Amino acid sequence: MEDLSYYEILNVAQNADKATIKAAYRTMAKKYHPDKNAGDSEAEQKFKLCNEAYQCLSDDKQKSIYDRYGKEGLKGMGGSSSRRSSGGFDDLGSMFEEMFNGFGGGSSRRRQNPADIEKYQLDMNVDMYLSFNEAVFGCDKEIEFSYKNSCKKCKGTGAKDAKLSPCKQCNGQGQVYMKQGFMTFSQTCPTCLGLGSAPTDSCESCKGEGYTKEKEKVTIKVPAGIDSQNRLRVSGKGNIGKKGTRGDLYVTFTVTPDKHFIRNGNDVYIEIPVFFTQAITGESFHIPSLTGELELKLDIGTKDKQHFTFKGEGIADVHGNGKGNLIAQVNLIYPKKLTSEQKELLKKLQESFGVESTPHESVLDAAIEKMKGWFK
Repeated sequence: MEDLSYYEILNVAQNADKATIKAAYRTMAKKYHPDKNAGDSEAEQKFKLCNEAYQCLSDDKQKSIYDRYGKEGLKGMGGSSSRRSSGGFDDLGSMFEEMFNGFGGGSSRRRQNPADIEKYQLDMNVDMYLSFNEAVFGCDKEIEFSYKNSCKKCKGTGAKDAKLSPCKQCNGQGQVYMKQGFMTFSQTCPTCLGLGSAPTDSCESCKGEGYTKEKEKVTIKVPAGIDSQNRLRVSGKGNIGKKGTRGDLYVTFTVTPDKHFIRNGNDVYIEIPVFFTQAITGESFHIPSLTGELELKLDIGTKDKQHFTFKGEGIADVHGNGKGNLIAQVNLIYPKKLTSEQKELLKKLQESFGVESTPHESVLDAAIEKMKGWFK
């Protein structure tokens, strides 16, 4: 099962929508959940793979990168796919509540102490904008960001003197229940958000938030070949939790397009305007590249939109898998006006080619003769 794609693991098509993916995940998770397969290490491994697949395919950015680069592409997002900071974990948690706590049976998970539950994710994300050349060649960039630090006075609870009272809505259970027919369903308490407790009075230091915001600067080394939507993990620079544990900072990149070079993966395209006489005679001239000038030798009779490929002159792969190509696309330019002298010269040039200059005549003559036969 480890060798299967994420779509094969969940048994869905690649064009499946989010609802289909979610439904497929529910089915697979129920089938391989450890509570239903006690002591079955194979089922436990399949359950982990289902989680990994769903966390990726339920996140638009991760799914887009996976579809394009596979699991290797996800490594550029800051680590293994089993440890990403998307909202998928909350979604998975709510699913387990529905599947194993809401069908009349109690949850097999032990309730955490409300004082230990974090009010925010420790991992965090910031966006960074790069110029085309910064992304292509790599650079060092300083980034200033704000992170959350657990309030010391209330121990991150948001309550004055860290005093919490049982939630009145759920009676301290963290869950509220509702019945539909003979079925009983549970959901996270909307008042205490599943904590089972609420502040008696708000902490004055953090205004009941449970955290304060602090600023920090860090210089990161952007690797050559980075592209839009790639992510870089900066270890230990995320939010700080109640017990002093600090998460990671993820930097998501957006690359500004260049005026002349057009990027497609690791390949780079450049449009070369060529006058029609240059294309006819097959001239040679120098064109710009990412590393300097290159000589472009046109074919005699080069066509409009024709491509000339320069191997290995593109962008370095961010994972170290070689370089892409530079593709020069010819855009033919024709004169908008002709002088009498130019017309005469072109006429003489055309006549010098003889029958070769009038290929249309044989084709059109045959078509005309055929058409005449239709009206006899």
